[in-house]
Amino acid sequence: MRSAVHLDHNADTPPFAAVVAAMAEALAEGGNPSSVHALGRRARRRVEDARARVAGLVNGAEVVFTSGGTEANALALTGCGRARILVSAIEHPSVLAAVPDAVPVPVLPSGVVDLDALARLLDADRRPALVSLMLANNETGAIQPVAEAATLAHAKGALLHCDAVQAAGKIAVDMRCLNIDLLSLSAHKLGGPQGIGALVLADERLAPTPMLRGGGQERGLRAGSENVAAIEGFGVAAGLAAEGLADFARLAALRDGLERRARGAVAMATQAPRLPNTSCLALPGLSGEVMVMAMDLAGVAVSAGAACSSGKVRASHVLAAMGAGHLAGSAIRVSLGRDSGEADVERFLQVWAGLAAQALPAASAA
Repeated sequence: MRSAVHLDHNADTPPFAAVVAAMAEALAEGGNPSSVHALGRRARRRVEDARARVAGLVNGAEVVFTSGGTEANALALTGCGRARILVSAIEHPSVLAAVPDAVPVPVLPSGVVDLDALARLLDADRRPALVSLMLANNETGAIQPVAEAATLAHAKGALLHCDAVQAAGKIAVDMRCLNIDLLSLSAHKLGGPQGIGALVLADERLAPTPMLRGGGQERGLRAGSENVAAIEGFGVAAGLAAEGLADFARLAALRDGLERRARGAVAMATQAPRLPNTSCLALPGLSGEVMVMAMDLAGVAVSAGAACSSGKVRASHVLAAMGAGHLAGSAIRVSLGRDSGEADVERFLQVWAGLAAQALPAASAA
């Protein structure tokens, strides 16, 4: 059972009812999509129909299904065949850990990548490179200048990989307009099931070296029998997410009202364009961990930073890269979902008011 108020949709958002129904049907029917008999061919049709819907969500050419966004990121970065990898300092940990010796690209205090610094780093070493830049930050919601970064990268013969896990389903994503070469997705961030994602290619000639070998599945790019039910759910979610983009945009007004009314809050990355559902709020005097626990005890689910470290709460590397100083350890992420409403915001603000009453006197005394 979810918390009474779920405001952690950037970590996981409930699947559409149609997704659950489609997955149940696929599970009941079964079938291995590599089999040539009728049952196998029906399973293959499910996989290929879903592949087309996922490609259509981001206007991509080739879709490789993976176990999630983390695997998609790893496949892109480790399989690209490039001698040099550059990643922004605010990337998701799955990107930062994929290539530990990657060249970090700094960000501005606004929360967006420093394009001048990227240009200098590309010029400093002319070996074949790949630049990895997320489309929208998972903690602050700051939308990155991906098209501009792609122009810089391509001018130097580099590829551009984009982790679009947080952006897809929340804003329009078009690989061709943004000049993205490789793009990562995760189904459970946009109303699909957990455990399924995709690496989308702008051109099949960009196919990465596979990490998993053994069978010919996924055009030889990812061995192992496809998870038909999860892929089916991903495809249904991709179609519904594309249809719901206009409605999702309404969350910006709800988010902005929450920020205005949160006493003592320091909202991060407000000078950058942001996802309509995401707010990163710092409260000087209290740690993010304390705030998350207090909210949880009051039945409100939020997070501190990325929900990807086995339940651990640490100071945000994203806010640290932005130069937020002590605020990096005093922030929480509030992320609304398609069903969020005024009542959810009101409940959050009630709990926040109690936290602010504790923190502000302490901050004044200090």
